[in-house]
Formats: sequence, structure tokens, C-alpha cells
Amino acid sequence: MAETIGITEMAIEKQLAKLKEKNIINWIGPDKGGYWELKPL
Repeated sequence: MAETIGITEMAIEKQLAKLKEKNIINWIGPDKGGYWELKPL
């Protein structure tokens, strides 16, 4: 994902943390094989 967007992996992790903190995204399933779910606005 980072390579596609053109930013570092750390930047991706920070943005995901912000989205989780705001309850905008939620991880569904096990660590391997799960997926991100976007909450409706």
C-alpha cells in the first residue's frame, strides 16, 4: 500500500491508527486473512 501511494509504511500505520481512533475503520477477522471494514458516515 505504501509503495502504491508513495509514502512510508510508518505514515500508513499512523493514518490507520487515526482512522481506528475515530472509529472510521475496524479490523474484521484474524490477523492473517482479515480485512478492514469502513463504517458508514
